Amino acid sequence: MQKKMVLACSVCGSRNYTTTTGNGKAERMELKKFCKHCNEHTIHRGTK
Repeated sequence: MQKKMVLACSVCGSRNYTTTTGNGKAERMELKKFCKHCNEHTIHRGTK
C-alpha cells in the first residue's frame, strides 16, 4: 500500500512537495528539491 508523505524544507520549514512511498517504510525520506521561499535547492525531509 502506498502512503502519502509531505516534504518540508530543512531551511525554512515550508511544506512544498508531496510524494508517495511504495513499500511502507517508516524512515524519513530526504530529497534535494527547489524551495520557492529560499529561492535555492535545499534538502527536503519527509514529515508525518
